[in-house]
Amino acid sequence: MDAWVVARPGPMASHPLERARLPVPEPGPGEVLVEVEACAVCRTDLHLAEGDLPPRKPRTVPGHEVVGRVAGHGPGTSLPLGARVGVAWLRSTCGRCRYCLGGAENLCPLSTYTGWDADGGYAGYLTAPEDYVHPLPQGPSAEKLAPLLCAGIIGYRALLRSDLPPGGRLGVYGFGASAHLTAQLAVAQGATVHVMTRSARARELALRLGAASATGAAEPPPEPLDAAILFAPVGELVPVALEALDRGGTLAVAGIHLSDIPALNYRRHLFQERTLRSVTANTRADARAYLELAAERPPEVTTVAYPFAAADVALADLAADRVEGAAVLLP
Repeated sequence: MDAWVVARPGPMASHPLERARLPVPEPGPGEVLVEVEACAVCRTDLHLAEGDLPPRKPRTVPGHEVVGRVAGHGPGTSLPLGARVGVAWLRSTCGRCRYCLGGAENLCPLSTYTGWDADGGYAGYLTAPEDYVHPLPQGPSAEKLAPLLCAGIIGYRALLRSDLPPGGRLGVYGFGASAHLTAQLAVAQGATVHVMTRSARARELALRLGAASATGAAEPPPEPLDAAILFAPVGELVPVALEALDRGGTLAVAGIHLSDIPALNYRRHLFQERTLRSVTANTRADARAYLELAAERPPEVTTVAYPFAAADVALADLAADRVEGAAVLLP
């Protein structure tokens, strides 16, 4: 099968991705083989390609927002051939530690991840544990479903972590794939959403999707915020977002990688019980809950389609902020 691998992690200008011919993988016990219909391009893939996330194995195939069809079985699996499924970031957990048993499997020390610990969806096929794939509806296009499997799910968890009160004022910093889905969910739940992002096109999209305002990334919102989510991997925005919070507000940082955070001033940024939280992966319960919400009230998914042969171009465009919404590879 055709695939892309991270051959030499480094800046996109150094061409870290390489085309490769790989054997179709064999599913192991409890795993299914999935034929890829579409794979969305996530900023985490970019962090892996550029070396911000140290590779966990050589020549990794990235990609963890996969829509596909079950094409084969390992021992002990039961999903029917042809079933439409999604393969997401969380690939496995131990199921025995106190985090797994306590409903926080995203914090499992033995957790593994698609496109990092095991080869992902920048390929014709991938394998995944049956217990960690998600049934998907037949109707929507694979291009529009793929971004839900990470951008949507992690945005949903970030929204939960932000402790946004009913009818509250939410600030969204950065407006890419995850943010544009999360903002729609918050608006649908009755929130007032203010978007801060450097891209003029993203600001236009935010207003079209229901944001009350859209300004530059470091500009103050028009009113104090009850909650904020930082999607941009820019540590310099942490004090900016904290200062925009009202008393008792919470900032959730949604990314897996963040540049260094400048020194915080206790009184300006944290006093009056402001809270700073990280967001680490997601649980399968998060995924189920979000996908159910998306089925009940489908979001407007803004995508830019790329042929499979242009995966490196898609990542380069993402790095340069040339993608409006989500980039999606279509094999």
